[in-house]
Amino acid sequence: MMTKKIFSFFAFLLIAGLVHTQTYYDDYIGAGHDDNVTFSSSPVVEDSHLGNTINGHGLQAERMAASRFLAQASMGGTLEDIDHVLDIGFEAWIDEQMELPQSQYLDQMTAIWDVIYNAYIGIGFNPDEIYGPWALTFNYAWWTNTIKNDDQLRQRIAYALSQILVISINSDLQDHGEGLSSFYDILMKHSFGNYRDLLLEVTLNPNMGYYLSHFNNPRAIPEENIHPDENYAREIMQLFTIGLYELNNDGSRKLDAEGNFIPTYNNDDIKEFAKVFTGLGPGGIEEWIDWTNEPYFGLGFYGTDRTVQMEMYDEFHEPGPKTLLNGYTIPADQDPIKDIEDAIDHLFNHPNVGPFISRQLIQRLVKSNPSAGYIERVANVFNNDQNGERGNLGSVIRAILLDVEARSCDWFLDESNGKMKEPVLRFSNFNRAIELDIPSGNYWVNGFSFLEDTEQMTLAAPTVFNFYLPDHQPVGGLSDNDMLAPEFNLHNTRTAIGYINQVNQWIVWGAPWWTWEDEIGEVTPGVVFEPYADMAMQPEEMINFLDIVFTHGQMTDDTRNIIRQAIEPLQWDEPDVYMYKFMLAGYLTLISPDFVIFK
Repeated sequence: MMTKKIFSFFAFLLIAGLVHTQTYYDDYIGAGHDDNVTFSSSPVVEDSHLGNTINGHGLQAERMAASRFLAQASMGGTLEDIDHVLDIGFEAWIDEQMELPQSQYLDQMTAIWDVIYNAYIGIGFNPDEIYGPWALTFNYAWWTNTIKNDDQLRQRIAYALSQILVISINSDLQDHGEGLSSFYDILMKHSFGNYRDLLLEVTLNPNMGYYLSHFNNPRAIPEENIHPDENYAREIMQLFTIGLYELNNDGSRKLDAEGNFIPTYNNDDIKEFAKVFTGLGPGGIEEWIDWTNEPYFGLGFYGTDRTVQMEMYDEFHEPGPKTLLNGYTIPADQDPIKDIEDAIDHLFNHPNVGPFISRQLIQRLVKSNPSAGYIERVANVFNNDQNGERGNLGSVIRAILLDVEARSCDWFLDESNGKMKEPVLRFSNFNRAIELDIPSGNYWVNGFSFLEDTEQMTLAAPTVFNFYLPDHQPVGGLSDNDMLAPEFNLHNTRTAIGYINQVNQWIVWGAPWWTWEDEIGEVTPGVVFEPYADMAMQPEEMINFLDIVFTHGQMTDDTRNIIRQAIEPLQWDEPDVYMYKFMLAGYLTLISPDFVIFK
């Protein structure tokens, strides 16, 4: 080892002394900046690649930049995905992604449910004993689409939107896989569309109607002490559009003459909006309903076709004018659906919406503490994109991902930069980057052990306020410096250990998921270690691979040394020693702060 070091150092001295050049560089040489530069080195260093120092072939900076981009813009990337971005560039990749066909969650869920149902019938189950489709079936469909399908940007945006426009299985929605899937299809459909159209379709969706209780929400009947439910009226303002306080376009709060924050709405405003969201009921009925052929107002949610938009029942809609924010009035006696459209337009055109939604999307994709300038640049695009359109999410996403604050290396060292990678994205990153054996082609992920260990799973937020508030500050250094870290709301003494146990299951046991369908012959996917055999016997090559696909060029020297020292003793003469090396190196990478904290 000492001899090699001496030879390498000697070779370096020779390079420094024997460079001949006819081009004068007044800044630097190397990293590809090598016109007319030649070098020679000691012949005792066999198979030397020292020339890569000059020609740039040994550098991975652009590949790491592509990996980092996919960490923001996808559910995780393979080496092939990363190299494709490197080949065509960030903007071309975004264009390409926006043209891809949309993954269909209801169709995928239905296909998987058909497999489950027919298999259980085939082994002798009574149809009445087969429960579903429910949240478990949605999980199977969600992971199948997430891992297999190419529309990764759309999937990442839909996932981000699912944490703003929240419905959750922490309600009776857990029993309705078709409802969860059809709602998710709406998020997918509008990921690059207009936010106003997304708001309207979400408002009319029966699953949102049930979750936020404007499904079968009647007009006021004072003599019977019946009043419109105010839940959706409150949340569409507080969480989906304008927030609690008036904002400047850079996301900062406006102040009144006394220096106080200015509320966007009050309780009277909630009551007026609640009148708007009345009269909506079932748009279709389930096949098993035998007492009516038509849906009707008051039909229970279990009897409702949860894939069909809610219908307006005029007689149950609150009549009369509705006075909304800043004196805006919806006139009396117009079509009730027009009332809803006017209310949506009124909120959508509020100046808060651009900075309010832009900041949350930046937080979900790039960083927890975007600068005021970053928020304002994106909000300006939300307010009026290059085509004069307000609320164009396609333009907004492009602005977020291509902004200097997302792309420039200068931001790496800024203390406000970065975010904790949330558990679902860590899991999807692993499953997309690593070779898996999937016998049936379906990813049978029950998700519930993952939820228990990490407190996160898609459409499983504890409340309408998501898994974390956008303004969450952990007590300690971050709060002392007035910085935000929303995802840290999931990080506690229990989930910290739970996540480590999950990683052990993924890569050490080589079985990332549990399925509940082993009774019908479905098996959990497993990691295929053979493709990593040669790599695992070359520690630097393996560590570089793990850095590219998991830590995006941010693996520290400390982490690299920990991995080297851990795998070095694994030297026994067994054909599968490579597997244990890869398991251990992967495990240490996935539990490292270099992976969990994304910069």
